[in-house]
Amino acid sequence: MNGVSRFAGRESVPAEECCRTADAAPADATIALDGADGCIADARTRTAEFLSHAESEQGLPVPARTRELAQLVVSELVTNALKYAPGPVLLRLGVAGGAVEIEVWDTDPTLPLARTTDAGRVGQHGLEIVLAVVQGFEARRESVGKRVTARLALFG
Repeated sequence: MNGVSRFAGRESVPAEECCRTADAAPADATIALDGADGCIADARTRTAEFLSHAESEQGLPVPARTRELAQLVVSELVTNALKYAPGPVLLRLGVAGGAVEIEVWDTDPTLPLARTTDAGRVGQHGLEIVLAVVQGFEARRESVGKRVTARLALFG
């Protein structure tokens, strides 16, 4: 990397230790992740902080359930990106149209596929969990890697 990453047309600062939030619009934040120990937990914490800021500074009501589900979705998507893609991962959090938008970009162009439900399977249920709790999901290839977007209703 040349020190500055681009994600969804926004600039992100380089990762320091695990993550750092770039200056962004009040209802938008981009976080660079480098996979260091504690990075996934930090991504969950940053998600909670982002939603608290949206609530306190923007006056958006964020129910506790939405906050918890957003952290769960971030955890699952970031875990998958760090597990299967070499290189950096970018997490973008936004609020638009009554939904929390969670985007994860990574360097692997392989699109994720949810496996068929199998109660006997140990592990690999992350995408199934995400699809069960979100109202919208999209995975698409980018010029480099892929972007996975999940939309979670703020109210409901």
